Amino acid sequence: MGSSIQADSTGGYDMQTHFTAEDLQQPHLREADRVLRSCVHCGFCNATCPTYRLLGDERDGPRGRIYLMKALLEDRDERADITAETRLHLDRCLSCRNCETTCPSGVEYHKLLDIGRAELERRLPRPASERAFRFALRHAVVEPARFKALLAVGLTFRPLLTGRLATKLPPAPVNAGTRPDGHRHARQMLILEGCVQPGLSPNTNAAAARVLDRLGIGLTPAPEAGCCGAVDFHLDAQEAGRDRARANIDAWWPHIEAGVEAIVQTASGCGAFVKEYGELLADDPAYAERAARISALARDLVEVLRDEDLEPLHAKAERRLAFHCPCTLQHAQKLGGAVEGVLTRLGFSLSVVQNPHLCCGSAGTYSITQPELAARLRDDRLDALEAGEPEVIATANIGCQTHLGGADRTEVRHWIELVDEALS
Repeated sequence: MGSSIQADSTGGYDMQTHFTAEDLQQPHLREADRVLRSCVHCGFCNATCPTYRLLGDERDGPRGRIYLMKALLEDRDERADITAETRLHLDRCLSCRNCETTCPSGVEYHKLLDIGRAELERRLPRPASERAFRFALRHAVVEPARFKALLAVGLTFRPLLTGRLATKLPPAPVNAGTRPDGHRHARQMLILEGCVQPGLSPNTNAAAARVLDRLGIGLTPAPEAGCCGAVDFHLDAQEAGRDRARANIDAWWPHIEAGVEAIVQTASGCGAFVKEYGELLADDPAYAERAARISALARDLVEVLRDEDLEPLHAKAERRLAFHCPCTLQHAQKLGGAVEGVLTRLGFSLSVVQNPHLCCGSAGTYSITQPELAARLRDDRLDALEAGEPEVIATANIGCQTHLGGADRTEVRHWIELVDEALS
């Protein structure tokens, strides 16, 4: 029982666990044991954790949360005091994965977090009112048609709205314009339309299609594909998230068999999740192989442009930009600096942004479930982004775009829209 304590090259020690041989027969505990034992409790992660920087509480940093989850998973008596305390601090976690970028030992914190949150839901169901709120939130945003209808109502009654709902409405959605016929090109890629982006920023995917059209790439959607599954998965409905992944695989598979090069995501949050389909469905014999193939084909839009000859894109880039790199792009997908590189190649002037690794507080639905913390993080991020006096802030994720734009300060747009406008 347990694991030995061994010195690590950082000067720390591998964490000791106390799972029995019987415990380790359970896949989720075996995975938790592996992640826990990789932690040397050095504390480097706390230095870049947004909530620890705000609150200064060890339990609101990655190291403290790891200890809380360790106690939870090793607790065979299922004590309510452990679960209640742990939930408070896990709910405050943004899942930004900044700690993973910082960690010298490669701790896969997000995997432990998924296991810990699922265990919490099993042991201590939320109050009925909170469950109802999360259920409504999930079902309001994951169906594009339903979300568009709700958004239209919200825009109509915008003057009467206050608080968190008012800040979630886009300042002024940009008209999508026309999309080129992607089928006329030999090179074909699929695009995930997304669930909230078509309503909040309908021009984003249209702009992506126009830019790739200039490079001889056809970008077309699979109408049967829907939400990537991240919203369900991170709102206490992990199996529903997996079901959405399965549905998308079914929708995309005929196109993959027909030879599409890639599945493109313009929202980095969706891209990060689709790239994990292989891991999410690794134990599903009916989907494991296809899920791994989907993850291998998933590409954030910047990965496509980064690898192309951009000579056909004669951009007239006149606006000074500040780029906010979403956590899902830089920490989950490891693509920090990629968008800045493409924008620089196209002639854009980018201002220097202090602490570019920090989260804006959007984090999927976090800005709705934790509005006070999210607002503080947003304002801090805007202060850093606006220090260079940009004309517009660019980003790569609809959640960040809406959250930052909700402060009604500097204009916030998806970077591909700005590229498209410069080409026009």
